[in-house]
Amino acid sequence: MSIAPSAARAAFESEAAQRILIMDGAFGTQIQNRKLVEADYMGDLGLSHDAKGNNDILALTRPEVPEAIHRAYFDAGADIASTNTFSANRISQADYAAEHLIEAINHASAQLARRVADEFSARDGRPRFVAGAIGPTNKTLSLSPDVNDPGFREIDFDFLVDVYAEQATALIEGGADFILIETIFDTLNAKAGIMAVRQVERRLAREIPIMLSMTLTDLSGRNLSGHTVEAFWYAVRHARPLTVGLNCSFGATQLRPHVRTLAEIADTAIMVYPNAGLPNELGEYDEPPHATAGFVREWAEAGQVNVLGGCCGSGPEHIAAMAEAVRDLRPRPLPKLAVETRLAGLEPFIMAA
Repeated sequence: MSIAPSAARAAFESEAAQRILIMDGAFGTQIQNRKLVEADYMGDLGLSHDAKGNNDILALTRPEVPEAIHRAYFDAGADIASTNTFSANRISQADYAAEHLIEAINHASAQLARRVADEFSARDGRPRFVAGAIGPTNKTLSLSPDVNDPGFREIDFDFLVDVYAEQATALIEGGADFILIETIFDTLNAKAGIMAVRQVERRLAREIPIMLSMTLTDLSGRNLSGHTVEAFWYAVRHARPLTVGLNCSFGATQLRPHVRTLAEIADTAIMVYPNAGLPNELGEYDEPPHATAGFVREWAEAGQVNVLGGCCGSGPEHIAAMAEAVRDLRPRPLPKLAVETRLAGLEPFIMAA
């Protein structure tokens, strides 16, 4: 079967070769700031469980809320909108008895982001992109949730592939350009996501570019499944991702050495979107926009990044400050790597030619 190449990939790579692109920031904190109540989330869906806190479902019940957030980020200078679908999968939506709404939520979210992105592109001719966001779920394939039974798994690989394929299909059919597999705490979960996208790609007979973003669980630079940044890259490099990078976990200062490591070994674009610092004693993020922008500018000055954005605690002000901070800087050139066999367990293994 012939797979139609992605025009969005070509447009993205063309733009990324000229400048550092800007992604949007956090959705959760922006929604929390609006002080929504149960009726806002539930709408007329009549779910059997409380819906408050199910941010993804707002695409169906209060679509003007995610639309306003998308607009604010594009106004701030973002080139890429990530859909408000971090938990819009069968596993996570089971907490709200909303599993039957997966297709509707993801399709509506992608349509909404696509409409706003196209509106902004029409204003100035600058391409805007939509990344269909897929979160890690609250299950892990690599670790047992039962300390007394280390071999136990709540789900298996094939089931998670099906879960991700269901979500990815709706996102792509709704208008997403790419699939963003983000906040990867388990590398095996990410592999299930990659396989799911490849299955959808074959079914739709069109290329679906993948973005991958790992999250670290400690300052040593490992995710929850124990992989180092370098081992993670070698484990997923076969997917030929459009971007690879880091998000969440820490603020920009704590991510600095790990961004440098990834920038040296990845022969694709680097996308990093850190939290707005570390949470304070009340669990809130209070790093000001100019501080975050100053930190990420250091990465740009060192030639380590191609795309920048924000995660927890960041808002349109952070994105605007980042966009301004790197406006005059060149994007990271993709490295030419030696031909070597690169393998990964929890640590990388390189066998020179």
